Parts: sequence; structure tokens; C-alpha cells
Amino acid sequence: MAVLRRKARRAQGDGAGQGDPLDAAQERRVRAVLALGGVPQADLPDGVQQVRLRLLERAAKGYETPRDVSAWAAVVASNLAMDWHRAKRRQERLGERLASLRQHEHPSGEDTSVLSLAVAQGLDDLPDAQRQVVVLRFYADLPVRSIAVELGVPEGTVKSRLHTAVRALRARLHEDEVV
Repeated sequence: MAVLRRKARRAQGDGAGQGDPLDAAQERRVRAVLALGGVPQADLPDGVQQVRLRLLERAAKGYETPRDVSAWAAVVASNLAMDWHRAKRRQERLGERLASLRQHEHPSGEDTSVLSLAVAQGLDDLPDAQRQVVVLRFYADLPVRSIAVELGVPEGTVKSRLHTAVRALRARLHEDEVV
């Protein structure tokens, strides 16, 4: 973060003076936009930091400072709020689908139910990127190549994330003595 700030200062030509790319009024506006966008109170500081980071990244890439930083920051905050809701809905839908799979595919069998629950909990503990590739590979049954194309990452990255995620899930199942 400090490196980005130094780069941003150099790009803006202000030397050592400024520090924070958002003034207090701009920060209040960003917080208000995030809160009105439905972002929980606990996530507001992270949202404000994301806006700061994007402003610093702009400067580090050599882009001009937005003409109206306050308006630009409000738009970025609004986009972050929408992203937060999309991510939340994705997680909820995934949970619903997993619950539906458990109910329909395995109506009986305590062992299978325990295994399904342990896998679902294990998925919840994975980082987002790992969870995403596991779901796409094993639940949506997409080949690695298709996942890589859709996510815009190399196939090796998909394979690495899958390997790490499966290893973590396997360790969790052994740790919980499910398998």
C-alpha cells in the first residue's frame, strides 16, 4: 500500500505532501453511498479502502486524477456495493443448490448426509477463487480449459487452485473424521 501511495504522489506531482487521496468529506460520501447501497456497517471500512486503492492505482498507472474526485469516488462506491450484493447472491444460490442436491440425490443414508454437510462446510472455508473452480469443475462439470477461458486465467492457474482446494477439502474431511 505504501508503494502505491508513493507512486500515486509521484504521478500527481505532489511530492511528499498529500497522503490520503480522499478528504474527510469524500470519505463520508463514499461511506454513505456504500451504506445506502446495502453494504453492512462492518464492511464499510473495507469499501472505503477499496475506493482509495482504486484511486491510487489510477495514479500509479499514470492516469489523470478524475476532474471531480468526489463524484468518481461515489460511482466507484456504488459499483462496489453492487459487486457486494452480487457476491452475496452467488453465495446464497450456491448454498441453496447444495442443500437441494443433498435433499434430492440422497434422501436417505446418514453417512452420505454427513459427508455432504462436511463438504459444504469445507467449501465455505475455501478462499473464493478456490471455491469457484471446485464448483465449476465438480458441480457444473466444466472442463479445466472452459473454466480457464471463462475466468480469463491460464489453465495452470485453474489446475493449481483445484489441487490446493481438493487437498484442503480432503484434509478437512480426515480432520473431521468423515472419511
